[in-house]
Amino acid sequence: MGVIKKSDHDRINKLVPICEMAIKLCGNFASERALSCLEHSLMLALLFQTYSLDIAVDSTDGTISCMASYFVCNNIFNGIMALAGDTNYYDVRKKCEGSLCYDFSNMESFLNKKSVRDALGVGNIDFVSCSPTVYQAMLVDWMRNLEVGIPVLLEDGIKLLVYAGEYDLICNWLGNSRWVHAMEWSGQKEFVASPEVPFIVDGAEAGVLKTHGALGFLKVHDAGHMVPMDQPKAALEMLKRWTKGTLSDASDSEKLVAEM
Repeated sequence: MGVIKKSDHDRINKLVPICEMAIKLCGNFASERALSCLEHSLMLALLFQTYSLDIAVDSTDGTISCMASYFVCNNIFNGIMALAGDTNYYDVRKKCEGSLCYDFSNMESFLNKKSVRDALGVGNIDFVSCSPTVYQAMLVDWMRNLEVGIPVLLEDGIKLLVYAGEYDLICNWLGNSRWVHAMEWSGQKEFVASPEVPFIVDGAEAGVLKTHGALGFLKVHDAGHMVPMDQPKAALEMLKRWTKGTLSDASDSEKLVAEM
């Protein structure tokens, strides 16, 4: 793994204000208003990329602004990865091997068995780990702020659990923790003030948990992006307890071990 020097940090950091402005424009584009110099520049940058992306550009629904923000902000991540070398951005402890940084051939073979496809009811559709068609179709949504729709769900008592492996980079726990804490809803102050508690599985700490009301945040220890792959027991316990409404509870035996 490479080391990011101060000069590298300063160079990459100059892109942050432009990225933040581009994100604000995403989804708020209106064709009738005058374009700022920055937005015009972002649109021009997008036009150089449009042909290779093979997507329809609509100047009235925010697509241009959202795609421009994708290119601008992705330069920050790409700049970091250029310095990090072959680091696996799904798990910084590992090296990136293959186009998806993992070998998913066994999983693909299993899911493409006729018996499995029949059991799932998917017919003759082939399973692929990452579909280029789906990926490109969803690029326009990458930079949209979807957090704005979550508070109303919390107010209705709909439970939300945000979890992240502590060694994941691309969806890192720190960034997730920051947006969860900054989210405005009626229980925000109480959530921010609530203590972090150990998430205990089989008598050992498997993560750090914070909850209030319908909202929970869990940082999973010794895991990257693929939490169920890295920590299958902890991932299963997380889902079981969350669906039962006992996420912050430990079994009697685990409580006893924790108190000893």
